[in-house]
Amino acid sequence: MTRARYQQVSIEDTPYYHCISRCVRRAYLCGEDPLTGQNYDHRKAWIVQRMKWLASQFAIDVCAYAVMSNHYHVVLGVDVEKAASWSDSEVLARWTRLFPRNAQLIKTLRLNSGSKHARDLEAKTLAEWRARLQDISWFMRCLNERIARASNREDGCTGRFWEGRFKSQALLDERALVTCMAYVDLNPVRAGVSDSLEASDFTSIQERLIRQAQRTKAPNYRQQRLLRRRNARHLKKSQPTQRLRALQEQGSNAENVLPIDRRAYVSLLDSTVRALRQERLESNEWQPSMAKHSLLLDLGMQPSAWFDAVTEFHRHYATAAGAEDSLLAYQAKRIRCGEHMRSPTKWVRGTAAAKKLFAA
Repeated sequence: MTRARYQQVSIEDTPYYHCISRCVRRAYLCGEDPLTGQNYDHRKAWIVQRMKWLASQFAIDVCAYAVMSNHYHVVLGVDVEKAASWSDSEVLARWTRLFPRNAQLIKTLRLNSGSKHARDLEAKTLAEWRARLQDISWFMRCLNERIARASNREDGCTGRFWEGRFKSQALLDERALVTCMAYVDLNPVRAGVSDSLEASDFTSIQERLIRQAQRTKAPNYRQQRLLRRRNARHLKKSQPTQRLRALQEQGSNAENVLPIDRRAYVSLLDSTVRALRQERLESNEWQPSMAKHSLLLDLGMQPSAWFDAVTEFHRHYATAAGAEDSLLAYQAKRIRCGEHMRSPTKWVRGTAAAKKLFAA
């Protein structure tokens, strides 16, 4: 049963959300269709570029993404404080870049500023736009609608491009955030499309590796190959683009960064890629080495639980992911928001997985 978005999104509980959109009938409308041989890989770059531009207008950061042939994943972080700090003029400028025709409404209201009703309506309208600029539903709407229109125009057709509204999943704590980001970044490797992080085209981990290679004075062989990679051209253009929300760097006091050490995260993903290869060879030699990984120790996760989480994340959770207590608190909040449950205290989707994956 379809649920209202306000019953799934609770900024008071978490600013981080995992969103997924799939092409209609799961057709390969953003990749190479094996049936017709038609290639639409260029649309993946459209999605990444549009996503990054929208992040520069909304009070929403892109934390992770992966664009596949028939769907895409994105982890978004809502920055409520950033939206609150904007002046009315900045809200107006940002919103009218998205919807230029709306500027006429404010212009008309200001021509009638002598009327209290016009002043009140202007204030109400700007408050509504400020709220929308921190709303993931509006972010996804602006992303999906533009891609659908451009693709239909290219194909010379009309009708649905996406199979339905996007799916959202609340990430309630740090362990859920890290495992979900890794699940998203490892999508091409897990699907067998690529065999390394550098070859994982149209993913946030590839973008992070490219940015690091660009900052390195003497890039190594792997970094040089990555910088020359053809499918990463959209990330190497000269014009400035909105960057991903940064990961923590050792010795840095930067604000508005994800609570994840960059080197530890990249190292853990590299180890997980090797584990995926060995798993296909039915070997468990990877477990002892991963057990000593610093990020897993910080998260309090066992290697087997981590591997299960990043390969089967979508099977363990529904509208929210996190520790058991986080899930129960989130469930109680949904009930207060009007969500009707047959047995609200008997069964909460994901608590069994939380005990298994996130047990200390």
